[in-house]
Amino acid sequence: MRLLAATLLAMTLSAADSGYVVAALSIMPEPWAKEANVAKFERYARQAAAQGAQVIVAPGGYLEGYVGNDKRIPDLTEKRYAAEAPENLDGALLTRIRLLAKELRVYLMLGFAERRDGKVFNSAVMFSPAGAVALHYSKSHTLADEPFNTMGTSFPVMESEHGKWGALICFDRQIPETARTLALKGADTIFIPSWGSYGEMNDIMMRVRAYENGVNIAFVHPQRALLIDSGGKILAQNKGEGDQIVTARMSVNPKRKHSMLPFRRPELYGDLAEKK
Repeated sequence: MRLLAATLLAMTLSAADSGYVVAALSIMPEPWAKEANVAKFERYARQAAAQGAQVIVAPGGYLEGYVGNDKRIPDLTEKRYAAEAPENLDGALLTRIRLLAKELRVYLMLGFAERRDGKVFNSAVMFSPAGAVALHYSKSHTLADEPFNTMGTSFPVMESEHGKWGALICFDRQIPETARTLALKGADTIFIPSWGSYGEMNDIMMRVRAYENGVNIAFVHPQRALLIDSGGKILAQNKGEGDQIVTARMSVNPKRKHSMLPFRRPELYGDLAEKK
Protein backbone atom coordinates (compact mmCIF):
# COMPACT_ATOMS: atom_id res chain seq x y z
CA MET A 1 0.00 0.00 0.00
CA ARG A 2 2.84 2.38 0.85
CA LEU A 3 4.47 1.66 -2.51
CA LEU A 4 1.17 2.33 -4.29
CA ALA A 5 0.66 5.58 -2.40
CA ALA A 6 4.20 6.69 -3.20
CA THR A 7 3.68 5.85 -6.86
CA LEU A 8 0.43 7.81 -7.02
CA LEU A 9 2.06 10.79 -5.31
CA ALA A 10 4.95 10.68 -7.77
CA MET A 11 2.51 10.55 -10.67
CA THR A 12 0.59 13.55 -9.27
CA LEU A 13 3.76 15.59 -8.82
CA SER A 14 4.95 14.64 -12.30
CA ALA A 15 1.64 15.75 -13.80
CA ALA A 16 1.85 19.06 -11.94
CA ASP A 17 5.44 19.58 -13.03
CA SER A 18 4.50 19.00 -16.66
CA GLY A 19 2.35 22.12 -16.63
CA TYR A 20 -0.82 22.80 -18.57
CA VAL A 21 -1.66 23.81 -22.13
CA VAL A 22 -3.08 27.29 -22.73
CA ALA A 23 -4.78 28.26 -25.98
CA ALA A 24 -5.11 31.94 -26.89
CA LEU A 25 -7.94 32.46 -29.36
CA SER A 26 -6.73 35.42 -31.40
CA ILE A 27 -10.07 35.84 -33.15
CA MET A 28 -12.04 38.88 -34.27
CA PRO A 29 -15.69 39.26 -33.17
CA GLU A 30 -18.34 41.27 -34.98
CA PRO A 31 -19.70 44.39 -33.25
CA TRP A 32 -23.12 43.86 -31.65
CA ALA A 33 -23.38 40.29 -33.06
CA LYS A 34 -23.40 38.33 -29.81
CA GLU A 35 -25.04 35.16 -31.13
CA ALA A 36 -22.59 34.93 -34.04
CA ASN A 37 -19.65 35.66 -31.75
CA VAL A 38 -20.65 32.89 -29.35
CA ALA A 39 -20.97 30.46 -32.26
CA LYS A 40 -17.50 31.41 -33.46
CA PHE A 41 -16.08 31.05 -29.97
CA GLU A 42 -17.63 27.61 -29.62
CA ARG A 43 -16.11 26.50 -32.93
CA TYR A 44 -12.61 27.66 -32.03
CA ALA A 45 -12.85 26.40 -28.46
CA ARG A 46 -13.73 22.92 -29.69
CA GLN A 47 -10.78 23.00 -32.06
CA ALA A 48 -8.42 24.15 -29.31
CA ALA A 49 -9.67 21.46 -26.93
CA ALA A 50 -9.13 18.85 -29.65
CA GLN A 51 -5.53 20.08 -29.86
CA GLY A 52 -5.07 19.40 -26.15
CA ALA A 53 -5.73 22.83 -24.64
CA GLN A 54 -6.77 22.81 -20.99
CA VAL A 55 -7.28 26.57 -20.67
CA ILE A 56 -8.83 28.52 -23.56
CA VAL A 57 -9.00 32.32 -23.58
CA ALA A 58 -10.68 34.78 -25.98
CA PRO A 59 -10.06 38.55 -26.28
CA GLY A 60 -11.47 41.34 -24.15
CA GLY A 61 -14.99 42.50 -25.00
CA TYR A 62 -15.30 39.47 -27.27
CA LEU A 63 -18.95 38.64 -26.65
CA GLU A 64 -20.41 41.91 -27.96
CA GLY A 65 -17.41 42.97 -30.06
CA TYR A 66 -16.15 45.59 -27.60
CA VAL A 67 -18.75 48.12 -28.60
CA GLY A 68 -18.46 50.10 -25.34
CA ASN A 69 -15.42 52.02 -26.61
CA ASP A 70 -16.41 55.33 -28.20
CA LYS A 71 -13.24 55.35 -30.32
CA ARG A 72 -14.23 52.02 -31.87
CA ILE A 73 -17.92 52.97 -32.16
CA PRO A 74 -18.01 56.76 -32.84
CA ASP A 75 -21.82 56.95 -32.83
CA LEU A 76 -22.11 55.01 -29.57
CA THR A 77 -25.06 56.01 -27.39
CA GLU A 78 -25.76 55.02 -23.82
CA LYS A 79 -29.29 53.93 -24.72
CA ARG A 80 -28.21 51.44 -27.38
CA TYR A 81 -25.22 50.26 -25.40
CA ALA A 82 -27.28 49.56 -22.27
CA ALA A 83 -30.01 47.85 -24.27
CA GLU A 84 -27.97 45.64 -26.59
CA ALA A 85 -24.45 45.06 -25.28
CA PRO A 86 -24.52 43.83 -21.66
CA GLU A 87 -25.20 40.29 -20.51
CA ASN A 88 -25.85 38.97 -17.03
CA LEU A 89 -23.28 36.51 -15.77
CA ASP A 90 -26.00 33.88 -15.51
CA GLY A 91 -27.67 34.87 -18.81
CA ALA A 92 -28.40 32.53 -21.72
CA LEU A 93 -25.30 33.25 -23.81
CA LEU A 94 -22.82 32.88 -20.96
CA THR A 95 -24.67 29.78 -19.83
CA ARG A 96 -23.84 28.30 -23.23
CA ILE A 97 -20.16 28.98 -22.57
CA ARG A 98 -20.46 27.54 -19.08
CA LEU A 99 -22.00 24.34 -20.42
CA LEU A 100 -19.36 24.13 -23.15
CA ALA A 101 -16.61 24.29 -20.52
CA LYS A 102 -18.28 21.42 -18.71
CA GLU A 103 -18.72 19.42 -21.91
CA LEU A 104 -15.12 19.88 -23.04
CA ARG A 105 -13.74 19.59 -19.48
CA VAL A 106 -11.61 22.70 -19.91
CA TYR A 107 -11.32 26.20 -18.50
CA LEU A 108 -12.98 28.75 -20.81
CA MET A 109 -12.47 32.51 -20.53
CA LEU A 110 -13.76 35.47 -22.51
CA GLY A 111 -14.41 39.18 -22.11
CA PHE A 112 -17.92 40.67 -22.14
CA ALA A 113 -19.96 43.72 -21.22
CA GLU A 114 -21.58 42.72 -17.95
CA ARG A 115 -24.87 43.96 -16.52
CA ARG A 116 -24.63 43.92 -12.74
CA ASP A 117 -26.44 45.85 -10.00
CA GLY A 118 -27.92 48.29 -12.52
CA LYS A 119 -24.50 49.14 -13.97
CA VAL A 120 -22.35 47.93 -16.88
CA PHE A 121 -18.80 46.65 -16.45
CA ASN A 122 -16.10 45.56 -18.88
CA SER A 123 -15.63 42.10 -17.41
CA ALA A 124 -14.02 38.74 -18.03
CA VAL A 125 -15.18 35.40 -16.71
CA MET A 126 -13.48 32.02 -16.61
CA PHE A 127 -15.62 28.89 -16.28
CA SER A 128 -14.10 25.76 -14.82
CA PRO A 129 -14.24 22.22 -16.28
CA ALA A 130 -17.10 21.63 -13.85
CA GLY A 131 -19.05 24.53 -15.36
CA ALA A 132 -18.64 26.82 -12.34
CA VAL A 133 -17.41 30.41 -12.26
CA ALA A 134 -13.71 30.05 -11.47
CA LEU A 135 -12.57 33.65 -11.98
CA HIS A 136 -14.59 36.83 -12.47
CA TYR A 137 -12.91 40.21 -12.92
CA SER A 138 -14.00 43.70 -14.00
CA LYS A 139 -11.63 46.14 -15.68
CA SER A 140 -10.31 48.64 -13.15
CA HIS A 141 -8.47 51.20 -15.33
CA THR A 142 -9.46 53.00 -18.54
CA LEU A 143 -8.26 55.78 -20.82
CA ALA A 144 -11.63 57.53 -20.48
CA ASP A 145 -12.72 55.78 -23.68
CA GLU A 146 -15.47 53.63 -22.14
CA PRO A 147 -17.98 56.33 -21.13
CA PHE A 148 -20.76 53.99 -20.03
CA ASN A 149 -18.75 51.37 -18.13
CA THR A 150 -18.20 51.30 -14.39
CA MET A 151 -14.66 50.51 -13.27
CA GLY A 152 -13.96 47.47 -11.09
CA THR A 153 -12.38 47.79 -7.67
CA SER A 154 -10.81 44.42 -6.83
CA PHE A 155 -8.17 41.96 -8.06
CA PRO A 156 -9.40 38.43 -7.34
CA VAL A 157 -7.06 35.44 -7.45
CA MET A 158 -8.33 31.89 -7.85
CA GLU A 159 -6.65 28.64 -6.96
CA SER A 160 -6.61 25.85 -9.56
CA GLU A 161 -4.94 22.50 -9.84
CA HIS A 162 -2.34 24.31 -11.97
CA GLY A 163 -1.56 27.12 -9.54
CA LYS A 164 -3.07 30.47 -8.66
CA TRP A 165 -4.52 32.62 -11.43
CA GLY A 166 -5.54 36.25 -11.79
CA ALA A 167 -6.82 38.43 -14.60
CA LEU A 168 -6.46 41.91 -16.03
CA ILE A 169 -8.27 43.46 -18.99
CA CYS A 170 -6.61 45.46 -21.74
CA PHE A 171 -5.41 48.87 -20.43
CA ASP A 172 -5.04 47.44 -16.92
CA ARG A 173 -1.77 45.88 -18.08
CA GLN A 174 -0.18 49.28 -18.65
CA ILE A 175 -0.41 50.19 -14.96
CA PRO A 176 2.45 48.30 -13.23
CA GLU A 177 0.64 48.13 -9.89
CA THR A 178 -2.11 45.89 -11.25
CA ALA A 179 0.09 42.93 -12.17
CA ARG A 180 2.19 43.54 -9.06
CA THR A 181 -0.91 43.37 -6.88
CA LEU A 182 -1.90 40.03 -8.37
CA ALA A 183 1.63 38.70 -7.91
CA LEU A 184 1.67 39.81 -4.27
CA LYS A 185 -1.62 37.97 -3.80
CA GLY A 186 0.05 34.80 -5.04
CA ALA A 187 -0.91 34.64 -8.72
CA ASP A 188 1.34 32.37 -10.80
CA THR A 189 -0.36 33.20 -14.10
CA ILE A 190 -2.14 36.36 -15.26
CA PHE A 191 -4.63 36.15 -18.11
CA ILE A 192 -5.11 39.42 -20.03
CA PRO A 193 -8.04 39.45 -22.49
CA SER A 194 -7.46 42.63 -24.49
CA TRP A 195 -8.54 44.80 -27.37
CA GLY A 196 -6.37 47.92 -27.34
CA SER A 197 -3.09 48.78 -29.05
CA TYR A 198 -0.39 46.22 -29.64
CA GLY A 199 3.01 46.21 -31.27
CA GLU A 200 6.65 46.06 -30.26
CA MET A 201 6.16 48.20 -27.14
CA ASN A 202 3.30 46.01 -25.98
CA ASP A 203 5.37 42.85 -26.49
CA ILE A 204 8.21 44.33 -24.44
CA MET A 205 5.78 45.48 -21.74
CA MET A 206 4.22 42.05 -21.41
CA ARG A 207 7.60 40.35 -21.16
CA VAL A 208 8.69 42.81 -18.49
CA ARG A 209 5.46 42.29 -16.51
CA ALA A 210 6.13 38.55 -16.55
CA TYR A 211 9.79 38.88 -15.59
CA GLU A 212 9.47 41.49 -12.84
CA ASN A 213 6.65 39.59 -11.11
CA GLY A 214 7.78 36.03 -11.82
CA VAL A 215 4.43 35.14 -13.43
CA ASN A 216 3.24 33.54 -16.64
CA ILE A 217 1.24 35.88 -18.86
CA ALA A 218 -1.36 35.08 -21.50
CA PHE A 219 -2.09 38.22 -23.53
CA VAL A 220 -5.03 37.58 -25.86
CA HIS A 221 -6.00 40.20 -28.46
CA PRO A 222 -8.01 39.77 -31.69
CA GLN A 223 -4.84 40.43 -33.69
CA ARG A 224 -2.09 39.46 -31.26
CA ALA A 225 -1.48 36.59 -28.88
CA LEU A 226 1.48 36.26 -26.53
CA LEU A 227 2.05 33.33 -24.19
CA ILE A 228 4.97 34.23 -21.93
CA ASP A 229 6.69 32.30 -19.15
CA SER A 230 7.69 33.65 -15.75
CA GLY A 231 11.17 34.50 -17.02
CA GLY A 232 9.82 36.81 -19.73
CA LYS A 233 10.36 34.34 -22.57
CA ILE A 234 7.76 34.22 -25.34
CA LEU A 235 6.61 30.61 -25.53
CA ALA A 236 4.24 31.15 -28.45
CA GLN A 237 2.76 33.98 -30.50
CA ASN A 238 0.53 34.37 -33.50
CA LYS A 239 2.02 34.45 -36.96
CA GLY A 240 0.68 36.44 -39.87
CA GLU A 241 -2.82 37.83 -39.92
CA GLY A 242 -6.29 36.41 -39.47
CA ASP A 243 -8.02 34.34 -36.82
CA GLN A 244 -5.83 31.71 -35.23
CA ILE A 245 -5.25 29.54 -32.18
CA VAL A 246 -1.94 29.97 -30.34
CA THR A 247 -0.97 27.31 -27.81
CA ALA A 248 1.84 26.72 -25.35
CA ARG A 249 2.50 24.65 -22.26
CA MET A 250 2.92 26.73 -19.12
CA SER A 251 4.21 25.61 -15.76
CA VAL A 252 4.54 27.16 -12.31
CA ASN A 253 7.95 28.21 -11.08
CA PRO A 254 7.61 27.54 -7.32
CA LYS A 255 10.70 29.58 -6.51
CA ARG A 256 9.69 32.55 -8.68
CA LYS A 257 13.28 32.59 -9.91
CA HIS A 258 12.96 35.82 -11.87
CA SER A 259 10.64 37.66 -9.49
CA MET A 260 11.66 40.99 -8.02
CA LEU A 261 9.17 40.58 -5.15
CA PRO A 262 11.70 39.41 -2.51
CA PHE A 263 13.80 42.53 -3.01
CA ARG A 264 11.05 45.10 -2.47
CA ARG A 265 11.06 47.59 0.42
CA PRO A 266 7.36 48.44 0.84
CA GLU A 267 8.07 50.87 3.67
CA LEU A 268 9.57 53.21 1.07
CA TYR A 269 6.62 53.17 -1.30
CA GLY A 270 4.01 55.20 0.57
CA ASP A 271 3.88 57.77 -2.21
CA LEU A 272 2.41 55.15 -4.56
CA ALA A 273 -0.84 55.16 -2.62
CA GLU A 274 -1.23 58.92 -2.50
CA LYS A 275 -3.45 60.84 -4.90
CA LYS A 276 -1.44 63.48 -6.72
